Amino acid sequence: MVRVFSKLRRLFAPRPQKTPATPVRSPQHNLFEAAAFYVSGCAEDDQAQMDEAVTWVSPEALSFGVNELACRAVIALARERDESPQTVARSLLGLPAA
Repeated sequence: MVRVFSKLRRLFAPRPQKTPATPVRSPQHNLFEAAAFYVSGCAEDDQAQMDEAVTWVSPEALSFGVNELACRAVIALARERDESPQTVARSLLGLPAA
């Protein structure tokens, strides 16, 4: 009989209110950070790094960032080599000179 009352007390006892957990927000990354992280992962053949970068921004934003990074890299190399961006781009891709 005592067991029944103790079970009933536990059943009907006031329960502490559960507070909703505050969602943990990951740091916000901009598309240029994502692009740099993605491209460096490609260069280092690090699939995990590339997969992580893909989660940082939308696919469209990542594509734009990678394109912008490629343009800036070709321009920087062209200035450094004193060549045209087209010559540098073709050279990087292993294409014959135009």
